[in-house]
Amino acid sequence: MAYDPNNVFARILRGEIPCKKVFENAHALAFHDIRPQAPVHVLVIPKKVIRTHADITPADAALIGHLHVVAAKAAADLGLADGYRVVVNSGDRGGQTVPHLHVHLLGG
Repeated sequence: MAYDPNNVFARILRGEIPCKKVFENAHALAFHDIRPQAPVHVLVIPKKVIRTHADITPADAALIGHLHVVAAKAAADLGLADGYRVVVNSGDRGGQTVPHLHVHLLGG
């Protein structure tokens, strides 16, 4: 899965495509998926380009942890106290459709 600098997430990060933001800071952006697979479906993406889960390095440990903290905060903010799923797909054969690491928060 080659990285495309014009993929949908890169364009969202550059502000070229609008999104319904849930959270944003210097390291991550969380927003509602435009094709939700659950009543609540939020994507959490790093602002650093990491193509797939397989491309994570030890230097990314704090960032990856931060993505999960963001997902937990979004779940709380969106009323998912009863439970939710956090999913990361990796590569074409793992169901990843955009070549930019992202965490799916699914609930409701």
